[in-house]
Amino acid sequence: MKHGVFKKYFIGVSLVVVASIGVMLFLLFITYNNHLSQEKISELKNACDSVCDYLTDDDFESSDTRPIYYFISHIAYSFDCDVYVTNDIGKITVCSCNEYGKNGFCEHTGSIADIKELKSIASGNEKIGSAGIYPSARFVAATYFKSDKNAGYVFSSASSDFVKPLIKKSVNIYLLCAIAPLIIIFVSTYIITYRMNKPLKLMSEAAHAMSKGDFSKRIPVTSDDEIGELAASFNKMTNSLARLEEARKSFIANVSHEMRTPMTTIGGFIDGIIDGTIEPEKQNYYLNIASQEVKRLSRMIQSMLNLSRLESSEFVLKSDRFDLREQILSIVISQEQRIEKKHIEIRGLDTISSVTVTADKDLIYQAVYNLVDNAIKFVNDGGYISFSLSVDDSGAGFTITNSGPGIPRADLPLIFDRFYKLDKSRSANKNSMGLGLYIVKTIIKNHGGTISVSSRENEFTSFKFILPIGK
Repeated sequence: MKHGVFKKYFIGVSLVVVASIGVMLFLLFITYNNHLSQEKISELKNACDSVCDYLTDDDFESSDTRPIYYFISHIAYSFDCDVYVTNDIGKITVCSCNEYGKNGFCEHTGSIADIKELKSIASGNEKIGSAGIYPSARFVAATYFKSDKNAGYVFSSASSDFVKPLIKKSVNIYLLCAIAPLIIIFVSTYIITYRMNKPLKLMSEAAHAMSKGDFSKRIPVTSDDEIGELAASFNKMTNSLARLEEARKSFIANVSHEMRTPMTTIGGFIDGIIDGTIEPEKQNYYLNIASQEVKRLSRMIQSMLNLSRLESSEFVLKSDRFDLREQILSIVISQEQRIEKKHIEIRGLDTISSVTVTADKDLIYQAVYNLVDNAIKFVNDGGYISFSLSVDDSGAGFTITNSGPGIPRADLPLIFDRFYKLDKSRSANKNSMGLGLYIVKTIIKNHGGTISVSSRENEFTSFKFILPIGK
């Protein structure tokens, strides 16, 4: 049977509470038992000392031992014990029992107590024994006395059975007093455990829903502790996965559409040439269009291959030392026709200094090319593109800024996500798949660098990456 975290935690805490109470009861039993035992032994010792004081002041060698009996019977009654007086060889001469009071003798008188045990008890080595006259062990205290005419032992004894009822009563009181705290503890534990487990349960349900493609569930963040942080992180992950799923679906739809369109175009033109529908003098024109469509398909496939290669665990950078400035100039010159067609003003390119870096030359070329291509694509006609290249302790920083519509603030955190396209209305743009900036970010990240974007709507957009020089 499957047990949830809530059930396991609640049972675990409950067992700990019960075990703690059990340990406390055990310690209470041991402590209380020792206390009562010590207290009883002390009482018995006081009884013996009182009798010894009396015996050393009086002469009990005479045949009349009644005064002694009256005294020790009073002591026995006061301390709830049996009191005996022996001679120096351990023979009991006076007993505190009623039979001795009536007859002047009893079953104990004349008996020989265990003198070795009495000596040991009198010296404080033992506290439990039978004194040679009881069938089972009891609390025993003994004191040796000696006067000018007499010598012997006074020992007193009491049963240990009285401890059990007192301890039982104490335990019952303890348990009775513990009922209310136990109820509070169990109810509090249940509520706390339920509240702690609820976000985890919701996460489990959300994860189960996500496995079926439902990214709509979110976890309410009700605390600022680790559980709250976990719930917030889970929601953030869900949002990212939802965006990724949406982008994936959009990407598949766009790729399917964009591949179908050129393939249809290419197939139509070739079929027209083959069956003579297209006149011979126009065949070169349509073949040129088909060639452009083939190149576009090639670029699409190459982008996906590059992305797959960059994300592969087996990918290894091919480091070379090269001048980043020369690479930037080469890329800008290669786009001269597009720049002139949109009447774009190029700023800062003639003032940047040479910066030598150690990196994968081809990948950095692709990253810079994508940024330049993006700037040319979205700059307004007659606008400007500015370049800057700097070096500091953090590395080589390349910045490219273009005038134009800019990027809305809400889209800035998503601009580097794969398959993300800023303007959904331009999803049919033949040069856009939503992978360019993601590839740039991946390339810079693989080099240990960072990339950032800043923008102001209807004014400018600026991208900057910092590349460690020595990597």
